[in-house]
Amino acid sequence: MDAVVELLQSLINVFWSLLNVVVALVMVILPWLPLLAWLAYWSLAVNWAKATRILWKGGFIGVLLLMFVAVLVWGAVAPPVDGTHSLFGLAVSNYAGKFIYVTMLTCITLLCGSVQMSGTFGSLVNFSNEDASNDPGHTVSAH
Repeated sequence: MDAVVELLQSLINVFWSLLNVVVALVMVILPWLPLLAWLAYWSLAVNWAKATRILWKGGFIGVLLLMFVAVLVWGAVAPPVDGTHSLFGLAVSNYAGKFIYVTMLTCITLLCGSVQMSGTFGSLVNFSNEDASNDPGHTVSAH
């Protein structure tokens, strides 16, 4: 009977240890979850074959304007507590720090597009069944 009790206690200890490992993993991953969601969206949900055509036709100006507005709004809404950002040991002002953050997110986005277009994701990003009418270059004649 002692062996059965020891076995049950050992199983309970294994369960609690696994639960502690899962909690520790969640605590490590939780701060990085927004960036992981950003990477997943721009890598797997965007058809970069169409997006690059739009960017090359002048859509990059819209992206730059959106970046500029994001820096202005983010800098006004959420200034740093100390008044400066500490980036790589440098103290930069509020708007310069936000500009660096927005530029980094934009570079990450474009890198996701280049990885997708290189074929790294394989069948995870199959946009072949999209309707041709969804093409932004497709024009419908007015009646």
